[in-house]
Amino acid sequence: MSEPRPPAGNDSTGGGGPLGGSRAVVTGGASGIGAAAARALAARGAHVVVADVDAIGAAELAAEIGGSSWAIDLLDADALGDRALAEALDGVDILVNNAGIQRISPIQDFDPRDFRRIISLMLEAPFLLIRAALPGMYQRGFGRIINVSSVHGIRASPFKAAYVSAKHGLEGLSKVTALEGGPFGVTSNCVSPGYVRTPLVEKQIAEQALAHGIPESEVLERVMLTESAIKRLVEPEEVGSLVAWLASREAAMVTGASYTMDGGWSAR
Repeated sequence: MSEPRPPAGNDSTGGGGPLGGSRAVVTGGASGIGAAAARALAARGAHVVVADVDAIGAAELAAEIGGSSWAIDLLDADALGDRALAEALDGVDILVNNAGIQRISPIQDFDPRDFRRIISLMLEAPFLLIRAALPGMYQRGFGRIINVSSVHGIRASPFKAAYVSAKHGLEGLSKVTALEGGPFGVTSNCVSPGYVRTPLVEKQIAEQALAHGIPESEVLERVMLTESAIKRLVEPEEVGSLVAWLASREAAMVTGASYTMDGGWSAR
């Protein structure tokens, strides 16, 4: 068993903040929650690798925050080979699994191809990334695995069979990672927000309106926020701040947890 050893000091991989000297990878990092998490980690001194299928968006954000970019399609089996991932995740102290997509449909009409894509992107890909990152983290005696889950990782909603299944699975994977990684100074946690003001949610408004047969203007009130005590969308920066805290040395004893940020939805 080794004692947790946070990355120390300033070096070429990071700035002078509390995460100075650390290297982070954020998947789906070019926009939405991923971009907010990347900015929050960089502001605290980490060198952030913005990983996204949107190569241009990833490169632009990386330039903005002084990081680097990784153009990666997490549905490309060749890109997720052992050697490729070992090279890409070499020296990574913080892994933020955030990339995701959504499809809304009743189960009887749900395209099995869409179901497989969502499970592959949002559960299998995080498993492969964690699997590749852990050996180096174990060797260094420090690591932070942060999985961007959802309130749908602990609650279900109609018409989201694949998304809910993937997020429930991610919550379980995160807990197993916590149990295995604890003796080596590696923590693993989920951040589980409600509806966040992102392009993914904005697209869902139209899809939910169609699925429920109501105007788009009524979706937030009648569908998305009915269970929330606070009737507004979560801002990406709020999620990013929680990700950054979980990456810090102050959170060294926080592992195997799922932090909801859902305006009280899961309190019911």
